[in-house]
Amino acid sequence: MDFFLVPIIAAAILVVFLVIMMVRIVPQAHRFNVERFGRYRVTLQPGLNFIIPLADRVRDKLDIREQVFTSTPQPVITEDNLVVHIDTVLYYQITDPRAAAYEVANYLQAIDQLTVTTLRNLIGTMDLERTLTSREAINAQLRSVLDEATGKWGIRVNRVEIKAIDPPGTIKEAMEKQMRAERDKRAAILHAEGERQSRILTAEGTRQQEILLAQGEQQARILRADGEAQAIERVFQAVHANDADPKLLAYKYLETLPALANGENSTFFVIPGEFTEAIRTVTTAFGDHSESKPRPEPTTSPDHAGADDTPQLGRDEGPRQLESMGSTQAADEAARSAEIAVSEAKAEARAAQGGV
Repeated sequence: MDFFLVPIIAAAILVVFLVIMMVRIVPQAHRFNVERFGRYRVTLQPGLNFIIPLADRVRDKLDIREQVFTSTPQPVITEDNLVVHIDTVLYYQITDPRAAAYEVANYLQAIDQLTVTTLRNLIGTMDLERTLTSREAINAQLRSVLDEATGKWGIRVNRVEIKAIDPPGTIKEAMEKQMRAERDKRAAILHAEGERQSRILTAEGTRQQEILLAQGEQQARILRADGEAQAIERVFQAVHANDADPKLLAYKYLETLPALANGENSTFFVIPGEFTEAIRTVTTAFGDHSESKPRPEPTTSPDHAGADDTPQLGRDEGPRQLESMGSTQAADEAARSAEIAVSEAKAEARAAQGGV
């Protein structure tokens, strides 16, 4: 009984082993290439599949999802003989598992080498500045070339991106200096523009201020002139309404003369010809018979004559001598002459009253 049990167990184990070898479960988004006696037979789809044990074998297990491949930085010479290192990123997807397994030995290496050669061809026709600013154009041309070449390999290139372009260190320093100079230039331009706008606004404000001040001064002068005109008109009307006699006018005239010498810029004072006439008018104001009697000559004591050497002005000689003096001296002499004339007139008036 034991003799028959051993072959049965061995046969069962063999059957289980064959079943295991015959069943193949393919995951989603994967493809298995099956060969029968070394020749491609079929590509297994996702799910449960059966093969013939010992006759069929799974050669390649391929992932058909989109994958990313990053190449190592490759040196590339530009048109202006500068060596730059370019690092690319490739996005691809297997569309035909059979072609990917049998049309090319190593599709990743083939794609990498094709990318490098295509980049060298493209960058060799551009200078450094154009290379740095034409990434989109380089990506589009590179994708077109790779997609055309990898189509027969059962691979579709979805996207190619240049991850980095590294120029030499000296070129980097020169570019940094250039960018710094450009930034300084823009900053200087903006500062100058700001200064210009500030000066324009300041000048406009000053102009408006001067215009307003001038208008205010104009209005003030007009108002002052109107006030002075009204004051003069009222004074004139008052004088004519009250019928002021020549005596009062002559006395006010004498009071006004010393004020002419009080100005800071007055360096010359002229006594008008009507000065003596005004003095005579004031003199006659204090007595009716002052002109008919002789005027006593002013006497001075010897002591007083020695102490004061200033010559006394007569009625006729006063204007001529005062014209040759300075403004201050002329005003003093005019005031002194007026005081002498007034005192003489008062003396004559008292004498006349005593004789009566």
